[in-house]
Amino acid sequence: MEAIQLKCMIVDDEPMALNLVESYVEKTPYLLLKKKCNSAIEAVEYIRNETIDLLFLDIQMPDLTGLEFSKMLPKHTRVIFTTAFDQYALEGFKVEALDYLLKPFDYAEFLTASNKALEWFTLLRGQNKTSVSDKKEFLFVKSEYKQLRIKLSDVLYFEGLKDYIKIWLKDNPKPVLTLMSLKNLEEELPKSQFMRVHRSFIVSLKNIEVIERSQILINEQRITVSEQYKPKFLEFINDNSLNT
Repeated sequence: MEAIQLKCMIVDDEPMALNLVESYVEKTPYLLLKKKCNSAIEAVEYIRNETIDLLFLDIQMPDLTGLEFSKMLPKHTRVIFTTAFDQYALEGFKVEALDYLLKPFDYAEFLTASNKALEWFTLLRGQNKTSVSDKKEFLFVKSEYKQLRIKLSDVLYFEGLKDYIKIWLKDNPKPVLTLMSLKNLEEELPKSQFMRVHRSFIVSLKNIEVIERSQILINEQRITVSEQYKPKFLEFINDNSLNT
């Protein structure tokens, strides 16, 4: 079985605590440190555009607390809280934290908590290797202060615009606008139904009408297949072509 590596981020406003957790992460083979931040505000900007599996998160921080920040995370990012205050334990588990480390903690305690995360992601990724994701029929997105249920069968394509995504649907001239990165969305979509063909576009494969050179036509919209994504797209075309 392929070894699992978890992409991690540490958020703590205390430099000593930040450095200590960093040293623990670096000696743990399956943890890969991607970023450390001394505020949740800084972390918000990073995690919006990057995939993080596991977050070691302090609770009491100025401006934005760890508990507040944890409620903004993508659902695939899991949290281990690190705090000097045990009264937050119940709140930590309410937001489905994997574990709760009470400062000061040693490497053995850190490793026990990290092992829980490893077990959780091992199970999750084992499930994802089956066709579970391909059976997904809809997703919920936040748009204009509402949670909208989007049927994947109605999606023509997704268009990325900085921190937002336009979701273009059948029989709907106006797109649904939601705050999300295309990178994070890509991980949520069934790979048998959707493919990223450009840094700004993910298309519904079944709704492709015409392929002309390096362009796709979907509902009168021409979308260019960029060089970065062309090999995978050509593989899809070859796998679905009739041999004559």
